[in-house]
Amino acid sequence: MTTVRSSPWAWVPSLYLVQGLPYVLVMSLSVVMYKNLGLGNTEIALYTSWLYLPWVIKPLWSPLIELLGRKRGWIVAMQGLVGAALAALALALPQPGFVQATLALFWLMAFASASHDIAADGFYLLALPRHQQAAFVGVRSTFYKLANIGAQGGLVFLAGWLQAESGSFQSAWAQVFGLAAALLLLAALYHQLRLPKPVADQPQGAALAPVARESLQVFRSFFAQPRIAVVLAFLLLYRFPEAQLLKLASPFLLDERSAGGLGLSTQALGLAYGTVGLVALMLGGLLGGWLISRHGLRRLLWPLVLAMHLPNLAFVALAQMQPESLALISAALAIEQFGYGLGFTAYLVAMMLFAEGDGDKGENRYKTAHYALCTGFMALGMMLPGLWSGWLQAQLGYLHFFLWVLLATLPSLAATALLRVPEGFGRQEPSA
Repeated sequence: MTTVRSSPWAWVPSLYLVQGLPYVLVMSLSVVMYKNLGLGNTEIALYTSWLYLPWVIKPLWSPLIELLGRKRGWIVAMQGLVGAALAALALALPQPGFVQATLALFWLMAFASASHDIAADGFYLLALPRHQQAAFVGVRSTFYKLANIGAQGGLVFLAGWLQAESGSFQSAWAQVFGLAAALLLLAALYHQLRLPKPVADQPQGAALAPVARESLQVFRSFFAQPRIAVVLAFLLLYRFPEAQLLKLASPFLLDERSAGGLGLSTQALGLAYGTVGLVALMLGGLLGGWLISRHGLRRLLWPLVLAMHLPNLAFVALAQMQPESLALISAALAIEQFGYGLGFTAYLVAMMLFAEGDGDKGENRYKTAHYALCTGFMALGMMLPGLWSGWLQAQLGYLHFFLWVLLATLPSLAATALLRVPEGFGRQEPSA
């Protein structure tokens, strides 16, 4: 029940569009911006990989969002904070010492965005009855992915176009982040007006000690589950190759051909990687989910794992041939991203398995919290390899770096081989 009635269509799409936007601004657009502004790959990968940290440790402060204030208030406040940080970033870009200032603001945005994730997902559960929660899962996912396409495609293309008009990447990116700031501040105002007010959305400030004890029990139960070493190895290593490739994909596409890159313009990057590639990623994810729902994770695990890793050959081929055709480059990126979408679906379903815990002991009361812990380890698995990926590429060059990425699939395959998936897990049972 809610004290203010509001159709889910009035706020679910916008809420998850806004949830996706800060993440992609921090983790993806920062890479392109710093590359445009002349930073080296070593510095870019090191600096931006550390920005994963708030998503790694967000389970540690999630109880505070339960205790202090309403989730609705947290949502509006965090959207406003991200908007203010983006406005400050736009003002800082043309100034001397912009690297340190913008990194500090990206950190602030990352913590605000991670807090927003906690509040928004909790609010979704409180504001919708169970049947609507299930019905709008696809809407959530679609609009989150549209935010990725809009940012990595539209905003990157816009930055390239503005640079071509003004001759300055600093001015172009300042305008892009100024636009993003306006969008976030308008979203905060819109959600202040349109988000429902669930009766159950109440602070629990008087229950600090019980919540602290409950949080400790969540951690104990997660690490006490059988074969926890295999679970952690899978969470940390499954994306080990992709964690390194992801930080160097945009720099590779932008770098001059004399440096081993493809020499794309920023506008072409927005089209090829941020639009065509991400649409292929979304389609791969949709197909992967459908296949698992039909056949179960156990039957499809290895095909999906191979579908994720083998297309990394596309980057080896691009680095070797250095084609000039944007259509050919876009097609190669689409193949790689489509395979990644397939394989990542298997990873998400495996996290659901880990969140279930030991099925022999009945329903896991900490399922949601355990899934949040899994996402923290997922972020850690992306952060740590990313830290050294830029340095490694600088030592090896792009071609040998992408060959190393292929070799780096071995730990992922080894962790997958140790995984035990129950028969039929993830398969949707036919209706009676």
